[in-house]
Amino acid sequence: MNAPATPPSPYSSAIGKSNAESHTLSVLVDNEPGVLARVVGLFSGRGFNIESLTVAEVTHETHLSRITIATSGTPEVVEQVRHQLERLVPVHSVTDLTLTVRAIERELAMVKVRGKGENRVEALRLAEAFRAKVIDATIESFIFELTGAPRKIDDFVELMRPVGLVEVSRTGIAAISRGPEPI
Repeated sequence: MNAPATPPSPYSSAIGKSNAESHTLSVLVDNEPGVLARVVGLFSGRGFNIESLTVAEVTHETHLSRITIATSGTPEVVEQVRHQLERLVPVHSVTDLTLTVRAIERELAMVKVRGKGENRVEALRLAEAFRAKVIDATIESFIFELTGAPRKIDDFVELMRPVGLVEVSRTGIAAISRGPEPI
């Protein structure tokens, strides 16, 4: 007997459209218990996907935190998410860094690679080309630390697959606007 098909979420149907775009949202919130759960709940409750999420306190004196969320969807879906986030009580501001300002995005990754002989040499050569730092080494493996744009990290990980990729740990995107003005 076949299991009943689950209906697609509004998010998944939006992704199939050719005008789906990646967006990075910066959300300034009160640093208090339950705020992150409310923000994430907004996404999950409406069937939207979070591709990357980072959160940290940015001003200790005023107890504000910045949540940086990478998501994708049609422009209409992302705009809807932004408006819904703005209506949450602990949210002070929501900025779509993709649309409103030129932003710099970076991510940190640790990449474990196993290899001997030629694969070991190739892993080191690729790491040097990507400016990855060796932070741990054994006779049979390396752990590389790499910081850069998410696409750069994606490229490094893909190149390490045939060499002996074991596992990857990523922090998620941190983003900030260019220029002297705050977000």
